[in-house]
Amino acid sequence: MTQNLHEILHQQFGLKSFRGPQEQIIRTVLSQKSALVVMPTGMGKSLTYQLPSIMLPGMTLVISPLIALMKDQVDAAQKKGLNAAFINSSLSGGQKREAYARLSKGKIKLLYVTPERFRLAEFREALSKNTVSLLAIDEAHCISEWGHDFRPDYTRVGEFRELMGNPTTLAVTATATPEVQEDIIKQLHLPKEDVKPFIFGFERENLELDQMDIYGIDQKIQAAVMLLNQTPGSAIIYFSLIDTLKKFSRGLDQLNMEHLVYHGQLPDRYRKQNQEDFISDKSSLILATPAFGLGVDKPNIRQVIHAEIPGSVEAYYQEVGRAGRDGEKSICTLLYDQDDVSIQMDFIKWANPDPGFIKHVYNLLEDYQERVWHEGLDFLREKMNFYNRRDFRVETTVNLLERWDCITRPKHKPQEIITVMPPPEEFLNQQIYDKRLKRQNEKLLTLVNYAQLEDDASRKQFIYDYFGVFEKELP
Repeated sequence: MTQNLHEILHQQFGLKSFRGPQEQIIRTVLSQKSALVVMPTGMGKSLTYQLPSIMLPGMTLVISPLIALMKDQVDAAQKKGLNAAFINSSLSGGQKREAYARLSKGKIKLLYVTPERFRLAEFREALSKNTVSLLAIDEAHCISEWGHDFRPDYTRVGEFRELMGNPTTLAVTATATPEVQEDIIKQLHLPKEDVKPFIFGFERENLELDQMDIYGIDQKIQAAVMLLNQTPGSAIIYFSLIDTLKKFSRGLDQLNMEHLVYHGQLPDRYRKQNQEDFISDKSSLILATPAFGLGVDKPNIRQVIHAEIPGSVEAYYQEVGRAGRDGEKSICTLLYDQDDVSIQMDFIKWANPDPGFIKHVYNLLEDYQERVWHEGLDFLREKMNFYNRRDFRVETTVNLLERWDCITRPKHKPQEIITVMPPPEEFLNQQIYDKRLKRQNEKLLTLVNYAQLEDDASRKQFIYDYFGVFEKELP
């Protein structure tokens, strides 16, 4: 097996050697033992299920919440010669039928789906004609109510696993506290002793974790300019709100500082172009919302600046983890403005529309279809009687309804939203909503406590303690 593993690594993936515990993880799942992998972004978690998919006799099924990344992941896998595909709500009716036909005939070796896909009988029927050798759960923290990005259908992955005959299971995530790690194993219906844990890569000695007390956007711009001048090289400045990013961008324009921007209001082609220009070093600075960096592996980022406090330690450490992947010294600075805490609390609320809000938006989409087509989401905002420009609950709700296959949006006319079925009642559980909101506010408070620490060493130890790893990790 040693020769096979290294041959495949070189021939299919163009890599000379494994990183960290990759080889151990792959050997574990090839020996039909399940594993839980917690490694920061950029450590190569996808290889731990992509490579076994070549060697295992049956299919490897990857459950992932990231619809936006699936096509890129599958395109990259296909370029490596893997027989990979995805099925999600972004496919047209014809593309879905074609994918289901291939699945029914056992012609897919590596398949990416969202957990919501299991709700559909046609998918379950097509999947049942396959033997699943490996079930990989990406972003596995979504399975836990205690995680920072809980997804209701992830809690049913244990059921899905049983439907597939309890295949070997690989749960991977960049961020999971000990509490969440235990919950992941429990929700998968796996005995703890049957799961081999791999908690690796949290110690990043080359990262310097700094913090500056700041008040207001002008001070933030001054501080960022000073930091950028002190540490030359590629840098990302992260923002929670697009409005703040735009103000920051205008401030840098006035100072004639060249930069790129990346956020959800940009057309896809500009986002992709700006991402490519940053990765290829055509520009050394990008202002971005948290979505930037997912699936991006740029080794020479010298600086990450947070212009607004993120919502959790998990989100913060995932984002700073994009710095210094080449092992060289990199600076990560949190510009801490106490006023941003209340903004982040609003952000948490807007990112979690309550069940009544979701029902109301769906009913409006059903009752006023043509007006929505002509007037867009502004019509929905008007009918919901709120006018705060930063409140994005309508956008979040529409995205949720699409993810749940309650609505469809034709690719060539995305404004023409078509209702399919009302949102399932189990997704509209008020108690779960209340618990999730409370938990996310508690996570924000934990990050506020982190921001009060005085030096790099105490900040790193805080993070190691939070994730339940040693100050010096064991080999």
